[in-house]
Amino acid sequence: MLAPRLAFIDLETTGPNPLEDRVTEIAIIRVEDGQCTERWSSLVRPGIPIPPTIQTFTGITDAMVEAAPAFAELADGVRALLADCIFVAHNARFDYGFLKNEFQRLGQSFDAPVLCTVKFSRALFPQYHRHGMDALIERYQLQCAARHRAMGDTDALYQFVNLVCGQLPEEQLQVAMVKAMKAPSRPAGLPDGVLEGIPEGPGVYFFYGENDLPVYIGKSVNLRARVMGHFAADLRNAKEAKLARQVRRVTWQVTAGELGALLLESRLVKELKPTENRLLRASEEVFGLRYDPSRKKGPVLSREPLNGSDPADWGALYGAFRARKEADNALRELAGLYKLCGRRVGIEPWAAGACFVYQTKRCAGVCAGKETPAEHDERLLKVLEGLRLRRWPWPGAVQLVEYHPGTGRRMIHVLDHWCLLASVENEDALAELLAAGLPPRRFELDTYKILQRWLDGPEARAAVTPLADPLP
Repeated sequence: MLAPRLAFIDLETTGPNPLEDRVTEIAIIRVEDGQCTERWSSLVRPGIPIPPTIQTFTGITDAMVEAAPAFAELADGVRALLADCIFVAHNARFDYGFLKNEFQRLGQSFDAPVLCTVKFSRALFPQYHRHGMDALIERYQLQCAARHRAMGDTDALYQFVNLVCGQLPEEQLQVAMVKAMKAPSRPAGLPDGVLEGIPEGPGVYFFYGENDLPVYIGKSVNLRARVMGHFAADLRNAKEAKLARQVRRVTWQVTAGELGALLLESRLVKELKPTENRLLRASEEVFGLRYDPSRKKGPVLSREPLNGSDPADWGALYGAFRARKEADNALRELAGLYKLCGRRVGIEPWAAGACFVYQTKRCAGVCAGKETPAEHDERLLKVLEGLRLRRWPWPGAVQLVEYHPGTGRRMIHVLDHWCLLASVENEDALAELLAAGLPPRRFELDTYKILQRWLDGPEARAAVTPLADPLP
C-alpha cells in the first residue's frame, strides 16, 4: 500500500492559521504492510474559544472540548502513532503545519515525509477538476460516518487510497506518489501549513516581513492559488524573488467576490502603503478641468481637486488626472488634433500675441485674431466632452449584492455617484445604516475606475437595486 508504514491523519482546528489557531480534534489510522494496526481519535482542548462559524461547520463546540485533554497530554501518543510513517492527509501541509506548531509550542520538533492526497488524486486522475474530500466521497462512493469530524474524514481517506491501490498499476501509483510528496515552494521564513490554510475563495492577502506593517497587499478570486503562485520557483521573476525573501508571515481577508476584493485592496494599499506595492499618488493630487469662459486673461481651463469631494456638486468638470504633466500631455495632444490654442487651454505660458503652436500652424489663431474666442471654445467644449467622467446611471444611491457560492459569504455594497459609501453583510445591517443616515459621498479615482469597469457587465448591472432612500 504505497509504503511499508502510512499514518492517515485528519485534524479539526479553531481556524485556518497554524500560528494562531489550535487543534480541536485528531484522528489517526496507522497502516503497516497494508494492514490497519491502530485507529485512534480524541477531542483536544484548544485553550482558546472556537469561533461560532467553526462550531457550526465541524459540530465541535466549546462545551465538547472543555473536559478534553490538551495537546500536551496527547503529544507522546500522537508521536508514537506517527513514528516511522509517511504522513498522509488531504491538503496535507495544512494538517502537518498545525501538528508541527503544536509540538513546537511544547519545545519539541516534529518532522515526517508528507503525502498530500489532493495532489495524489490530481496526479492519478487529471481528467477531473475537483479533488476535494466531498468530490472523492461522491465519485468513489466512500463511506464517511461524520463529515468534517476527524475520524470520519480520515476513514474516507483511507478507503480512497485502498481503492486506488487495488485498481491501478504500481508504476502509476509510484509516479503519482512522487508528485504528491513534493513540497511546495515557500519562503524560507514561512512556517509549514500557512499557505495550505489559505482559502480558495476571493479576497485580499497580506505579506509581512519582520514588523507589523505589510510589505505587500494583493487580491485574487482564488487566494490560495495566487499566494502560492508568488512563491512557485518556476514562475518567480526578480520582483517575486525579492518579495519571497522578505516574507515571514501571511494573513488574508476573505470577501464575497471579486468586486469586494478590488475595493478592499485599493483602500488598504493607500492606508497602509506597503513598500512592494506600486504606491499610488496622494489623493489630493487628483484633479479635473473646469471651463470658465469669463476669464479675460489667462487660460479658460482651471484645475479643481476631485478626490474627497462630492461628485454631485461638480457641475461641468472634465477628466481626472493624477498630475499636471498627465493633464498637459492630454491637452497638448488634443490641441494638435483640433487646432486649439496652447495659451487658451493652459499648456503655454500666458502672454500677448500669437502662441507658439500658431507659429507651427497647429493653432487656428484665436490668439492672433484669426478666429473668435467663441469659435475656438466651441471646438474646445466638444473635445472636453470626450474627457468627461461617466454619468452615474441611477438617480441616487444603489445596493450591489455579491455572493460567493463556494464560501457562502454575502456582502451588500452601497454605492452612489461612483463612491463606495459602505459594505455590510446583511439586510439588518443595511437597515441600521439607512436609519443612521448614509455617509457623505467622497470621490476616489481608483474606486471610480473599479466601479466603472465592473458595472459595464450585464450580470453586475443585474445585481444592482436602487435604495428606497437615496441621498439628496
